[in-house]
Amino acid sequence: MCSIFGYKALNQGTPLPPQLEKLSDLLSHRGPDDRGSYTNHKDLYLAHNRLSIIGLEESSHQPMQGREGTFIVFNGEIYNYKDLKLNELRDFSFKSNSDTEVILALYEKYGVDCIHHLRGMFAFAIWDERNRRLFCARDRFGIKPLYYIKTKDAFAFASEMKALVPLIDKLSTNNNALLEYLTFQYTLGSETLFEGIHQLMPGHLLILENSSVTLRKYWDVSYQIDFQNSPKYFEEKLLALLQDSVRYHQVSDVPVGSYLSGGLDSTLISIMAFETNNEFYGSFHGNFTNHPSYNESSYAQEAANKMGKDLYIANISAQDFTDNISKVIYHLDIPVAGPGSFPQYMVSKLASQHVKVVLGGQGGDEIFGGYARYIIAYFEQCIKASIEGTYKTGNFVVTPESIIPNLTLLQEYKPLIKEFWREGLFGPLDERYFRLIDRSVDIQDEIDWNQFSKEDLLERFKNIFNNKDNVSKEAYFDKMTHFDFKCLLPALLHVEDRMSMAHGLESRVPFLDHPLVEFAATIPADIKFPDGRMKALLKKVFKDKMPEKVLERRDKMGFPVPLKEWFSGPLKEFVHDLFSTQVAKTRGFYDPQKVILNLDQSSQFSRKVWGLLSLEIWYREFHDKHHEFCALIN
Repeated sequence: MCSIFGYKALNQGTPLPPQLEKLSDLLSHRGPDDRGSYTNHKDLYLAHNRLSIIGLEESSHQPMQGREGTFIVFNGEIYNYKDLKLNELRDFSFKSNSDTEVILALYEKYGVDCIHHLRGMFAFAIWDERNRRLFCARDRFGIKPLYYIKTKDAFAFASEMKALVPLIDKLSTNNNALLEYLTFQYTLGSETLFEGIHQLMPGHLLILENSSVTLRKYWDVSYQIDFQNSPKYFEEKLLALLQDSVRYHQVSDVPVGSYLSGGLDSTLISIMAFETNNEFYGSFHGNFTNHPSYNESSYAQEAANKMGKDLYIANISAQDFTDNISKVIYHLDIPVAGPGSFPQYMVSKLASQHVKVVLGGQGGDEIFGGYARYIIAYFEQCIKASIEGTYKTGNFVVTPESIIPNLTLLQEYKPLIKEFWREGLFGPLDERYFRLIDRSVDIQDEIDWNQFSKEDLLERFKNIFNNKDNVSKEAYFDKMTHFDFKCLLPALLHVEDRMSMAHGLESRVPFLDHPLVEFAATIPADIKFPDGRMKALLKKVFKDKMPEKVLERRDKMGFPVPLKEWFSGPLKEFVHDLFSTQVAKTRGFYDPQKVILNLDQSSQFSRKVWGLLSLEIWYREFHDKHHEFCALIN
């Protein structure tokens, strides 16, 4: 839902730049239904583009003014807004049916502590004229984005970075963030690939007062493991919490559908949504034309048949890639995560022709242990513990006998295992996981690594992975999932948000409901991940809801794209042309000729070419066109 933009001049007498509305116009794809702005004509400008989901009437227009000189611009959905109206805010006189006004009312009652009462996905900014204070906040998981830039003269924020790019005099790349991207294909902290543009981190708030910015964490997941309760207790509570979340996530004044990949998470969310909503519209799926080995539509169709609902399929071709990849990178703002952003863009385009809201399964892998690399890491620890005779003394190390039946899931990962065990075997757990997720081993020849300090990056990684506040309670499984929850998941949510909002479509993620996540963090690893079985608890609790074909599948794909087939076939000329230009040779940190020479050496699911291709297109779309962005306000 929507985009937000704001600009606050910090020096008295410094006028607002002309044509600020054009920066908000860069975000109009996020909110095609309505637009609005507010300025005091001195030092403040707020703007909003609206995708109307809740409170469709004119009184829900933004920026919205509250009592006592408050103004809000808000992006997201507050799922418990009706509960808040009936309880904490029962004495408040509301003028609209929107959840936006509920945030204003909570702020007037609780101040910045209003954030603790919200259940949903959100990024908002409240200007408090009485206290001359700007208050910004982002939801606990980073489902909705918020970026900001601060100079000596001004502070500005926006839902997407492209609206802040024109405010930068000389655009440059942040070297720390670039190294993180080259290593993981996402960044770890508040820095972005744009030097000077920061993201407000998930679970954080920001206060601008007297030209000074204060950042504060208001929420974090805590792994205080509950060893007292029985497996049955965890099963019953998980069932109740996910049912509750799916019900809340369908609060809407417009029809709701779902993404349906054919995997466990999206199938479960789709079926539960159908069971709790008589007006559930149907599901949307992507299929790669002429590539049957990448086809998951039979699994998605099983779920659609179980619901008795239509399955809408986007058939995706190599030509679609050449026609849309620049648009994908432009809407992403920065390259992030894997090539799944491209098919998600295509499926979202299809879904937007039918509904305004879709539910997705994002978050299930990070919460319940759905990545095959967890088995790879645990297999190593099983061998180590067996040799040392210690597997019964650690905080959840599965036995070799129990994990062996699950190793067939790793058939496609033999090249990764070979590389992973090439060096450092049985080393420190944090360094082993770093090596397992380090994608830079694939691009050693193409990158000038002398420009970067990987030792500093390893330390930044360790600080997050070891989660020092809770280290005494965390098993290796919890450390892995915690890191992915804090770093990989925000990158995937970045893709989820941008690819849907590129088409004026709102994506919701019921697994990321904070009561559910807080509960899941207390479940012992040997209940969530017994014998190395991925998502064992989730499968056990919801097995009666799932088609058996989906529940028993052993070939999880994760929306893979036939890039190797395309780049060595119909898109070979496209890739060669992209990396053969004079401007590509000026980037300085990579050798485009080596990318071309090594193109055929990429394995089937390698992200080597994807990662560098995304970067090159990013430079073209933003750095090479920076003068066009700046012309908007000059």
